[in-house]
Amino acid sequence: MSTQIHGHEVMQMMIESGRSFTRISLKTAIEERLGEDARYFTCSAENLTPDELIDFLAARGKFVEPGEGLTTAPDRICHHG
Repeated sequence: MSTQIHGHEVMQMMIESGRSFTRISLKTAIEERLGEDARYFTCSAENLTPDELIDFLAARGKFVEPGEGLTTAPDRICHHG
């Protein structure tokens, strides 16, 4: 069974890195840090691949795209229980 990781952990990883990502480099960073077999969940979706998680977060406005690539910010992470 694969590990289930919340999408917030990916967003936090992005913030801590202090850099921007392309979709490809973000997928690579996710897999290197969290494992190639990991699956992701959010407050409203589950069992996502890295590509599906990136698409999901992008569709929900969780990324800031300043022209240099994808970044995120703490205020883009929901804080509900």
